[in-house]
Amino acid sequence: MKRAAVALLVVTAALTGCSGADGKSADGATRSISYAVPDPVTLNPGRQTLAFAQVKLLFSSLTFVKSDGSLTHRNAESVSSSDAVHWTVKLRPGWTFHNGEKVTAESYVKAWNTIAYGPNAWENSGQLVNIVGYDALHPATGKPSTTQLSGLRVVDDLTFTVTLKKPDGQFPVQLSQSQTGFYPLPEAAYKDLDAFAKRPIGNGPFEMVGGYTESEPMTVKRYDAYQGPKPSVDQIEFKPYSDMTTAYTDVQAGNTDVVVVPAARMAQVKKDFGDRAYVFQGLGMNYLGLPLWDKRYSDVRVRQAISMAIDRQAVSDVVYGGLYEPATALTPPREPGTPEALCGELCTYNPAKAKQLLAEAGGFAGTMELRYPGGAGLDDLYNAYANQLRQNLGIKDVTATPTTDFPEFLKLRNEKSLSGPYFSRWGALYPSQQNTLRSFYTKAGGCVNCIPYYTPQVEELLAKADAQVDRQKAAEGYVDVQKAILADFPAPPMFFEKVAYATSDRVAKLAEGTGSAELENTTLVDG
Repeated sequence: MKRAAVALLVVTAALTGCSGADGKSADGATRSISYAVPDPVTLNPGRQTLAFAQVKLLFSSLTFVKSDGSLTHRNAESVSSSDAVHWTVKLRPGWTFHNGEKVTAESYVKAWNTIAYGPNAWENSGQLVNIVGYDALHPATGKPSTTQLSGLRVVDDLTFTVTLKKPDGQFPVQLSQSQTGFYPLPEAAYKDLDAFAKRPIGNGPFEMVGGYTESEPMTVKRYDAYQGPKPSVDQIEFKPYSDMTTAYTDVQAGNTDVVVVPAARMAQVKKDFGDRAYVFQGLGMNYLGLPLWDKRYSDVRVRQAISMAIDRQAVSDVVYGGLYEPATALTPPREPGTPEALCGELCTYNPAKAKQLLAEAGGFAGTMELRYPGGAGLDDLYNAYANQLRQNLGIKDVTATPTTDFPEFLKLRNEKSLSGPYFSRWGALYPSQQNTLRSFYTKAGGCVNCIPYYTPQVEELLAKADAQVDRQKAAEGYVDVQKAILADFPAPPMFFEKVAYATSDRVAKLAEGTGSAELENTTLVDG
């Protein structure tokens, strides 16, 4: 018997069942897989924030980043520039949307104009912020003075140009699979955008079967005219869950095939699933934010002491079953060029040195209250942090207190009403040090719960790295940014996050990838 592989989210799943060279079952049966997801709300790529798995199969991006960090092209034949400001995008010929409509340069330019248009208030519009004309199309106040991005120009059916406000050599990486604000839209979408959000017409390897109804399963089937790498599964059913621990139990029972393991089950997934549990390097970066507006944290030695007082590996062992990796740099390893062990002793458990540093800084006055969003499965993590800080720094009153929910946490964080260490993380949308560093360390970075540390030096070093078209030189520039930040040590990096999956016994193998559309590594696995 042979089992055919199917790409799903960041994985390729090998399903039980004989298959032929075209990926169909030898007996002609439809081979399908079910996948547990949160309810997507909308499938419009310009608006979605929860439907990454679905949208990245229904649509195809211009470029594609493989799991090894290498950049390839998908719908684009090339994305080129000599100065990191003026870019030319050439599309591959022969691509169509699921309704047969041709994918052209206009399909991208019109979609980007629509996504960036301020009054539409589409959630992913910020991904286009560096294109010339964005401010006129999406002003901070008042009405737009135009309906088009002046930095976009259609050259011919398969070519368009993009002019950026400032140099950005990472632009081709930004056009890859997880930045869905850069996806194209067919002309048919504009007839009824609300209807399109429930039954999108994409240019990807799968097309909709029927439509999407809130809280109901939705199905996609293979689009045979797709010009990219062919999937070897015929159909995928996305099953919505409001509680992913329930989904986890359903996979254990064989009622669902694949689930991303929720934080509350990370410590036990290996025991529960054995070799049907898979752990891959993620793009998430986990920090312990510090309220730099509170003078008690103004001395760098206090910040360093907090970092060195926490045994990251011990915390990972207890809370995550040892799956999370203690951070040793300011960006995750899957972002090309991330240095090894850059943080050095500052990220190394040393309670004696931590207590010494705190004493040299004059000690810590009052209570230390750690805050984090309630209902997110973070209780064990922050209680572990609190216990270690209490024991290893000698601060008598250290507590961990959840907020009611994430909105309340963000409100307190934005109002600077937090007086102790707090939840801080970012999951990069594309694998570049740029994304993580800009998100955490620039005011416009988008991570409102991150680190209130913004300096001209960091901005200048980031701009210098951004201006490099050569990816290797850019990566080296981002390391210089990290070194500058570590000199001030504004907040302790805690973990390089991992992504864990659990599968039913229908799945023979999961192979690491970087997005739902990772179909190039489809293989046949002997059963």
